[in-house]
Amino acid sequence: MSSEGAIMDIGTRTGHGDDELRGRDSELGAIRRLLTAAEAGGDAVAPGPSVLVLTGEPGAGKTTLVVRSGAEAGARGLRVLRARGSESEQDLAFAGVHQVLRPVLPAVDSLPARQRDALRSVFGAAGDGQEAPDPLMIRMGVLTLLSEVATERPLLVTVDDAQWLDVGSLDVLAFIARRLEGERIALLLAAQEEEVPTRFDRDFAHLTVGPLDRVAAGLLLDAQPYRPQGKARTLVLERAAGNPLALVELARASAGSAATGGVGTLDELPLTKRLERLFAADLPLLPEATRRALLLAAAAGTDTPVEAWQATPLPDVDATVWLPAERAGLVRVESGRVRIRHPLVRSAVYQAASFTDRRAAHLALAEVHAGEPDRRAWHLAAAAPGPEEDVAAALAESAERYRRRGGYGAAAKALERAADLSPDTGRRAGRLLSAASYAMLAGHPQWVGEITGRVDRLTDDPRMRSEAALLGGWSLAVTLRHEDSLGFLLPVAETMATAAPELALNALSTGATPAYNSGDPFHRAELRRIGRLIPPQPQHTGNLWSRLVADPFAERKAAVEQLSDLVDNLRENSLPDLVVLGASAWILDETETAGRLLGQARDHHRRAATAGTNCTVTQALALALFESGAWTAAETAAEDAFCMATEAGADNVAVGAPILLAALRAARGDHAGARARAADAVRGIDLRGSRSLYVRHCHALGLAALAEGDHQGAYEHLRRVFTRDFRPLPVHHHASPYHLADLAAAAVRAGRQDDARAVLTATTAVLGTPGSIRLASVVHRATALLSDPDEAEPYFRASLADPAASRWPFEHALAQLDFGEWLRRRRRSAEARPFLAAALETFERLDARPWTERATSELRAAGVSVADATSPSAATELTPQELHIARLAAEGLTNRDIAARLYLSPRTIGFHLSKVFPKLGITGRAQLRDVLDRLPFRD
Repeated sequence: MSSEGAIMDIGTRTGHGDDELRGRDSELGAIRRLLTAAEAGGDAVAPGPSVLVLTGEPGAGKTTLVVRSGAEAGARGLRVLRARGSESEQDLAFAGVHQVLRPVLPAVDSLPARQRDALRSVFGAAGDGQEAPDPLMIRMGVLTLLSEVATERPLLVTVDDAQWLDVGSLDVLAFIARRLEGERIALLLAAQEEEVPTRFDRDFAHLTVGPLDRVAAGLLLDAQPYRPQGKARTLVLERAAGNPLALVELARASAGSAATGGVGTLDELPLTKRLERLFAADLPLLPEATRRALLLAAAAGTDTPVEAWQATPLPDVDATVWLPAERAGLVRVESGRVRIRHPLVRSAVYQAASFTDRRAAHLALAEVHAGEPDRRAWHLAAAAPGPEEDVAAALAESAERYRRRGGYGAAAKALERAADLSPDTGRRAGRLLSAASYAMLAGHPQWVGEITGRVDRLTDDPRMRSEAALLGGWSLAVTLRHEDSLGFLLPVAETMATAAPELALNALSTGATPAYNSGDPFHRAELRRIGRLIPPQPQHTGNLWSRLVADPFAERKAAVEQLSDLVDNLRENSLPDLVVLGASAWILDETETAGRLLGQARDHHRRAATAGTNCTVTQALALALFESGAWTAAETAAEDAFCMATEAGADNVAVGAPILLAALRAARGDHAGARARAADAVRGIDLRGSRSLYVRHCHALGLAALAEGDHQGAYEHLRRVFTRDFRPLPVHHHASPYHLADLAAAAVRAGRQDDARAVLTATTAVLGTPGSIRLASVVHRATALLSDPDEAEPYFRASLADPAASRWPFEHALAQLDFGEWLRRRRRSAEARPFLAAALETFERLDARPWTERATSELRAAGVSVADATSPSAATELTPQELHIARLAAEGLTNRDIAARLYLSPRTIGFHLSKVFPKLGITGRAQLRDVLDRLPFRD
């Protein structure tokens, strides 16, 4: 047994089979619910989550619970696949996935060809000449394989010590964890509480394995072969603080101390240090061969076959060498493998050894792994007393092999360590830059920043330092650290303006994104100033983007013409240009163009591992889809963006995507759900440095209040979008003005017209004449609502005059509804009816229920008979995912075809269709096309 779970193996077993699980009833209950969810699968609504993350301090008993979960799963007829993280394998790409899949690897041959080839390549079974596998195919291959395994019987996947799992395996497991709906699969993952992998630290059910209470701790002490008494018992209970492993170890230590006359040494050190020293305290008493074997086991890191030690240069090495260590409770030898009881045992053994001994151990292990160049390279690196180019080169070669297999995270780690061992500082800096680029491809922006921060101290080469700063700035551009990101990027743009204009403009363009998110006028001024220093590059897309962020409403006609020219001359498959031009189109209110370009970029990025970039593109696409009325697609995109952002550590999107989802909930009438989602999005986040997110958050809350009919609350939320100065100004120079009309609508019903007029007057003075049709319509609607009733009509008509305003259907329908209400109240019902009917049609299509009800009421008051819209249609009962799958099935695609397109398993597709059919009142897919054609859809 491994890790914390081995506390049950210390000393003589008592008659109580569950001593090691005393006080863990709630944790066991949660695990049993997880198993029930796997058993239920797609046959019913799952009774609980399919993913559970156990957290807790070392020694809390997480491994014991993981082991028990496997035992119970087996007893209930589930299949169990296991993995355990290891510090020594943390740098080996997909080592954790290999552990999970090892019992079912023969089934890889039955996978679809691309998935099969990707997994073969990952596990080194493909030829050297094969291209790097598509990261998506790797993840889909594992998901499909597990799904197929689970068709025979439900499946439990357990992962212990997940904090030491390799990056590639974590990416795969997180991908799978988000796609278990309908699968007979459950995932139980355990990690130390301060080291939960970022992919699992927020979005899945967590259960903290906390300290035992005093009663349970006392019962555990009583179950030990040497029960401490009196002062020793009090001291053990106090120092262990409910940690089961500490209770067991300190009980044993107190027995040894009692034999020598006291327990005073127990309280000399803090708990963690004391435990680490305690784990190594038995070492001097062990035979020399055992100590050296223990050190080899600690250096190897993972469970290692006993046969491996026979290849090491140790005298008299055979299985008996482990008996003293087993008797001391440090290891177990079972099924021909050596298992160190707990990670702290490993670290204590390793740290207690001298560097000379550790070096000898790693060199011996390097010889054992002579036929495995990657493992050998890492052991040689651990044995290196200082820089060694040969070892650095070997690690660099390993990095290239990892890259070819799609293991960008492992490649980055190998190159980072290779840089540490490089004698030449120039080569060291170059390897760090390469490591940063691979970390970027792996989608880990914080890591990129850490690596590039080291380059600055290694080289004076201005180009290399600028490239490092650009990568470092990119790493922060997807977070909420806008100031820090610009601190990297703007100096690069300024210093390289004449020496390397393209690099300078790349930096300025990258910096424009955090400058936009920040909304600070100083940063906009810097964009203008530095932009003037860079020689003109009219065909560089970053030139347009940086100018639009600085002045989004200035010279719009010229900007639209430049955008059109750049789009017409767009290089094929130029992803950066697609993203930049898509963002530029969005800021110019060329929303259809933005959706098309960003959609193309998203489709390209789906095949790459750049989650940090992909999530920003997908969020931008979601915003464009929301504004253009494609709400179902916007919801799907925002959910995808959020999932990717949490995996990548992209805080800006991890906060922004839920805010958009909150706005969608509000628009559809779920005001309580909208407020809850908005609150969750910003919990523990200070938005003062991110004005764009602050404005969007206020708008989502304002929309929720409008949906509820709380006009006073809506006004207060929307009023925060503008300053409280004598001359109120937009909080964000671009985002705020688009909420003028909603502010005016809330003001009319809350009796706050005078304050709203002051906001409108000051803002329009800053804006001048709005250049875009959309913003002009917003301003006209706001003016109409806040004007004297007898003077409002021209402004209402102006807000609806241009047919192109219908490209923003929700805003357009709100203007139609307001004008229809105004006409009806002036006894002009015949004129009002067309506007109200058009608004109702749009609201019904969007499923904007509060406004549907309001438009229905107004039409009835205008003399039109309208059917009740209180019962949602079958189409609106479908989730966005179900609706998408239903449409694809109606087109004739098979479950496997749909699964490949949506990156799900065929079983999950079948699960969704099994829920779609009863909702639509049909019995099979042959009826889908007819019933879908008859139903109104949200998009």
